Parts: sequence; C-alpha cells; structure tokens
Amino acid sequence: MSTALITLLAVLVGGMLLRAPIAFAMLTSGIAYLVVKGQDMGLAAEQVLNGLYNGYVLLAVPLFVFAANLMNAGSISERLFELSRVLVGRTRGGLAQVNVVVSVIFSGMSGSAIADAAGPGLVSIKQMLKKPAYTPGFAGAVVVASATIGPIIPPSIPMVIYALVSGTSVGALFLGGILPGLLMAALLMVGVYLIATKRNMPQDDPIAARDYPGILMRGFLPLTLPVVLLAGIYSGAFTPTEAAAVAALHALILSAGVYRAFTPKALFAVTLESLRASAVITMIIAAAYLLNYAFATEGIPGQLAQWVTGLHLSQLQFLLLVNGVFLVLGCFLDVSVMLLVFVPMLIPTAKLLGVDLVHFGVVVVVNMMIGLVTPPFGMLLFVTNALTGIPLKDLVREGWPFTALLVLALLLLTIFPQIVLWLPQTMGYVTR
Repeated sequence: MSTALITLLAVLVGGMLLRAPIAFAMLTSGIAYLVVKGQDMGLAAEQVLNGLYNGYVLLAVPLFVFAANLMNAGSISERLFELSRVLVGRTRGGLAQVNVVVSVIFSGMSGSAIADAAGPGLVSIKQMLKKPAYTPGFAGAVVVASATIGPIIPPSIPMVIYALVSGTSVGALFLGGILPGLLMAALLMVGVYLIATKRNMPQDDPIAARDYPGILMRGFLPLTLPVVLLAGIYSGAFTPTEAAAVAALHALILSAGVYRAFTPKALFAVTLESLRASAVITMIIAAAYLLNYAFATEGIPGQLAQWVTGLHLSQLQFLLLVNGVFLVLGCFLDVSVMLLVFVPMLIPTAKLLGVDLVHFGVVVVVNMMIGLVTPPFGMLLFVTNALTGIPLKDLVREGWPFTALLVLALLLLTIFPQIVLWLPQTMGYVTR
C-alpha cells in the first residue's frame, strides 16, 4: 500500500470520526492523495466533471427525490393507508400489517426508504399508538423494517446509482427487485402475525361496507403511478431516467392539481428540500469519482480480484462473503458511500467469477437496506426516532426479529438467484 493511499484512508477516516459531512471528507481525502502523489490538482476537477457529465442516469435521482417529497407532503400517504386498511386490516395485528402493505405500494412510487418512513410510516405509527396493544417500540420497529422495501421494488434510487457504477441496465435491475421486495414484505407480515398472535394484538376496527367505494376511489389514483412507470419503461415509451420525470410530474399533478394539498409556499418548501437532498447525494457521487480514480490508479480492484480468485471461491461463497462484509459496513457507513466506493472495487471480481451483475446488484442493495436498520448508525432508526420521539433502544429491542427476517430474505436471494433473475429473463433482458 502506497504512502498516498495510506494518506487518503487516514484523511477519510479522520473526517468521518470528526463528523464532517461525508462528501467533504471524501473530497478532502482524494485531494490529499493527489498532493502526496505529486499529481496535478486539476485531476480532481477533471474526474468529477467527466463523471457527472457522462452520468446521464443520474438525472433520475433528483427527480425521484422530488416525486417522493411531493407524495409525502400531499395527502397520498393517508389515502394509501386507508386503502391498505381495507385490504389487510382485519388480520391479526391489523395496523402493523397495513403498514407493510402501504410500504409495498409506496415503494412503487418513491424509491426511497427515508421517504417511506417519513411519510406512510409516520401515518402508521400515529394510528398504531392510538391502540394500547401496540407499544411505541413495536410500532416504530415495524415501520423501520418495512421502509427497507422502498428501494427494492422499483423505482429505486440506490439501483439507479448501482447501474451508474456497474453499467448494468436500470430496467433489468428494476425488474429484478420486484420479487425480492415482495418476499421481504411476505416475511415481515409473517413476523408481524406471529408477534401479534403471541401478544394478543387486535384486528383493525371494521370499516363499514358503504365506505369501501369511497376509500378505493381515493386510493386509486396514486396506484396509477407504478403502473404508468413500469408500463412506460418496458414498452419503450420512455427510458428509466425519463420515467423519473414522469413520476415527478404525476406526483405534482396529483398532489397540487387534483388533491390541492399545496399552497404555493408549501410547494416552494418541498422543492427547496428536494434540491437540498439532491445536492447532498450529488456531492457524494462527485467525491466518489475522485476516490475511485485513486483506487483505480493504485490497482486495488485488480488486486482484490486476484486475491479472491486465489481463494478459489465459488459464486455462492463470494456472495456470502460480500453479504458478511456489507452487513458489517452497513452498521457504520452511509449507503451512498458503500455503493460508490466499495461496490466498484468488487465489480471486477464479480465479473471474473461469472456472477450475474443484476443478481449482484439486487443482493448488494438489500444488504445496504438492512444496514439502515442496524445500530449503531442505522439511518432509519434515527429518522424514526427524530420524527416520533420513540427511544432508539426500544426500536432496536423490538426490531431484531424483523432484522432477522430481512437477513433471511437476503440469504434466500443469495442462494436462489432466480428469485431476482426470473422476471428480467422473462422480459427478455440479457443477464449475462
């Protein structure tokens, strides 16, 4: 390991320990690498600008962020919650089951786990806490676990970023995430049912039959978004990147035009928040280009591929090793950092071993979603704590059974690749 690379790692870790914004820590460490290496400082701007200029797929990220924020600020979350009550509310632990179903539906619109927890998740927690049988810790834990489905079922912001660094088809990745997302939801609902039965949690209050048509009509229009997106992408009407613009326009028309949930001032606030969140993501992506240049210059991806090849691992053993590493890293690092820094180093090894990159991408993203619910730095834990005041220790204590179920889903996806690949192959995508 060269002195320049050691300097890069030292500055990066130091910045993270000092709680500097991760993008600034990454940029500073990359510049420190160039200084010690004696290279032209202009390389930093060159790597960042070339990467962003050629990353057309990145346009989808701010548009999906804007769409998710529009849906959360409008009345869409409440409408989806009422619709899901009609579908599964009368099962044991009804309101918790409703939350999982809402997450599945909302995931087809937003592509963001944080948006799921902050929108439908908050609605679900408020409803559950009206019933004494639901403890705050349990209500929050269900929301935290189910929010991980958001970026698995398309559209998905992490999958867009993975497609950028791996060259994989966004459309194939989106299809590959559908069955895994449904599997995660099914396992979580089984877990809710078992816990609810053990604790004698109630069914949801009955809804009068005369109210069904009104609830179904109010929830119908939001359901058209995932249909429009998927039909448009796979019919060739628009690309996945253009689909993000369609999602934003659809959400704007529904929230501001049809439901009239926005004043001009509120719409400006949503736009400003979307710009801020998009800027944070873009800064991290820009910094990652510089770090990836440093790692490529040092030959790290090639060395890693040679080392793994020397271990004579099978595809399954490699994927299990990746799962173990990412489950640990997910406890401490941001999703964007793992996607943009660590995944590019593993892509050559995956290719060398013949691992399907669509399968690899979905497995990696599921890993990272589990990282959002694991302490000490699980982002969904902190978001839910900040929004509801539920203590972190209660979220962690009540959440471990759901985390175990998510890990079980991950193992099933790893061992049985066809769970991921069946839909892309059926729709004619080349997955090799």
